[in-house]
Amino acid sequence: MAALCTVRRRWRKLKCLQIFTRNLTGSYDYDLVVIGGGSGGLACSKEAAQLGQKVAVLDHVEPSAKGTKWGLGGTCVNVGCIPKKLMHQAALLGTAVKDAKKYGWQMPETLRHDWATMAEAVQNHVRSLNWGHRVQLQDKKVKYLNLKGSLLDEHTVRGLSKAGKETVLTAKNIVIATGGRPKYPTQIPGAAEHGITSDDIFWLNKSPGKTLVVGASYVALECAGFLTGIGLDTTVMVRSVALRGFDRQMAGLVTDYMEAYGTRFVWRSVPKRVDRLPSGTLQVTWSDTGTGREHKDTYDSVLWAVGRAPETKALGLDKLGVQLNQETGKIVVGPDESTSVPNVYAFGDIGEGRPELTPTAIRAGKLLAHRLAGQSTDLMNYDNVATTVFTPLEYGCVGLSEEEAERRRGKDGIEVFHAFYKPLEFTVAERDASQCCIKVICERGGDQKILGLHFTGPNAGEVIQGFSMSLQCGATYRHLLQTVGIHPTCAEEVVKTHITKRSGLDPTVTGC
Repeated sequence: MAALCTVRRRWRKLKCLQIFTRNLTGSYDYDLVVIGGGSGGLACSKEAAQLGQKVAVLDHVEPSAKGTKWGLGGTCVNVGCIPKKLMHQAALLGTAVKDAKKYGWQMPETLRHDWATMAEAVQNHVRSLNWGHRVQLQDKKVKYLNLKGSLLDEHTVRGLSKAGKETVLTAKNIVIATGGRPKYPTQIPGAAEHGITSDDIFWLNKSPGKTLVVGASYVALECAGFLTGIGLDTTVMVRSVALRGFDRQMAGLVTDYMEAYGTRFVWRSVPKRVDRLPSGTLQVTWSDTGTGREHKDTYDSVLWAVGRAPETKALGLDKLGVQLNQETGKIVVGPDESTSVPNVYAFGDIGEGRPELTPTAIRAGKLLAHRLAGQSTDLMNYDNVATTVFTPLEYGCVGLSEEEAERRRGKDGIEVFHAFYKPLEFTVAERDASQCCIKVICERGGDQKILGLHFTGPNAGEVIQGFSMSLQCGATYRHLLQTVGIHPTCAEEVVKTHITKRSGLDPTVTGC
């Protein structure tokens, strides 16, 4: 044992000498080392390799509190956008089957959804993406290391394997793109012991059954939406407001639709404890923040969706002097994704003030790769980034909410055009369309530049994606009126919007 310790000490001394020599001579193992194999980290590493850089990417997934683990690709691929959209699609198909009867399809009286079949298909697709990412890294000559990375200095990364084996790499530049993970409310007894998060829901092989979703973020509402859509008894517990940071009116329409759709909401309530009963079910005790009264109910699963924490604690950033926002734990970054330490960069969800969106991280990562390779000086434009909430009634938006536009320009400085429309698909199916809404927020004077555009309805992401480009080009309300719609579509209702809130006229669309 003593001999083994001596060997280890000598190996560490040798490594320290190698690091010192490399830093002194300017000779490094790699041009770029990326810590984090999510969408942004992979995009950055592959782009850098395409530009002739010698690149390594380190990725390691700590199992969730419930032991769930997954492969290369980060949150979006494994426990986020991709499985979420597929399960959302499963729920939409359930609604389509109900609509089909009105369209003449002879359907059996009872339909049953099988969770295991859906989960296996979704998980198999995710695994195919994991493999595809590994193949792409190999094809683009990026060195992939399944190691947990941390920083020793501004040019040195330590990688630790599952077995505890240490690998030291040096690089001219280091990029951190480790993203975040769901938070547990550890102050609530039984929360971590008995609950699950979005890190687990997509990898369950058995149906979660009757589910309580705690939280009202887009993650919470999307999960509650598809669980309701496949026929599960689902309740959402909301402490204050739903979809904080989004347009208030549109957020209200989303939750109104969900309630009509069958999702129960418990408003202004906070959980106090979670206990497992002898029957195996979970008893949740919560209190109403308005009255202070306590309530109890039982569930098969409790899904916590109360925010995400950045993956910064194990990176050694404090020793290196990388500045963090002490409140959020995120890395303080400049417009060029630089940190407070030279040669160390960070982007994506881990960056303070950055949108937690996959396409944003991918774009920022590619632009950073070009700057580090000396091929460009272009910076990421974080303004007017579109997004969509994949709830039962989808909500897509780009630009400012009405509240934010009013805060910046004043109530008399903006004009809000709006419309309530009925998708043609809803008519024969006799579906309620009272929450299908369009809102175009413009400057009141001059050319009436569009400040924000909001849409609830079918295929909201597809609709907003096209209009988002027009905002990048400085679109005005006049441009909107000059655009000829495609008939009959939901998107054409956007270019037909002409009634202002200020007028007080009924914005309900009539006729075709």
